[in-house]
Amino acid sequence: METKKFSIPNISCRHCVMTIKNELSEINGITNVEGDPDSKTITVKWDSPATLDAIKEKLKQINYPASE
Repeated sequence: METKKFSIPNISCRHCVMTIKNELSEINGITNVEGDPDSKTITVKWDSPATLDAIKEKLKQINYPASE
């Protein structure tokens, strides 16, 4: 299992976090998504077949791109 914390500057509230959780949960292999609107971060845990690239791409598609 892999875990990564992402900085998401577009997060402004709990609704944003819920949107991200719902969208990322659609990716096969995502096991957990937690977010904090105060720190503008999310933490994602996943197994194969999910990939870091797939997660980043989904975040871009839903207008919550991760900053590097």
